[in-house]
Amino acid sequence: MPRFIRDYFRFRSKYKGRLNIKPCLHDWYEESGNIRNEYFWQDLLVAKDIFSSMPEKHVDIGSRIDGFIAHIASFREIEIFDIRPITAHIPGVIFKQADLMNPEYNLIDYCDSLSCLHTLEHFGLGRYGDPVDPLGFKQGFTNMASSLKKGALRRF
Repeated sequence: MPRFIRDYFRFRSKYKGRLNIKPCLHDWYEESGNIRNEYFWQDLLVAKDIFSSMPEKHVDIGSRIDGFIAHIASFREIEIFDIRPITAHIPGVIFKQADLMNPEYNLIDYCDSLSCLHTLEHFGLGRYGDPVDPLGFKQGFTNMASSLKKGALRRF
């Protein structure tokens, strides 16, 4: 806290505009990123796998835009399906808003590569505007599996 107070007064003496104070007291001691969780490592591993396998059409279902999708979009086009909207235009990303729990959503033989990282287990919980359905993950999985062409790469 003493360091924050000292730095606040230093900053304030040089800046005359309005300030909204939100102290971040631990940043001084932290590393420049978090690689200790599975999200970092899974994003890196699957992105490298997609890069090396060079699929014709890679589709992702609901994975993190600020992690995995950004990795993929840096070297190839990726099409993503998510129940949540995305309003931003992201180069290399084709976005389609869709509810993959809907049995009428038909993507048969749509792609030769598919990823769904830490997403399927959320289907049917109602957290993202999807209908509450304890078995929603089953229909989602069925729709994803049917979207793959014969001999496709599976990345669940």
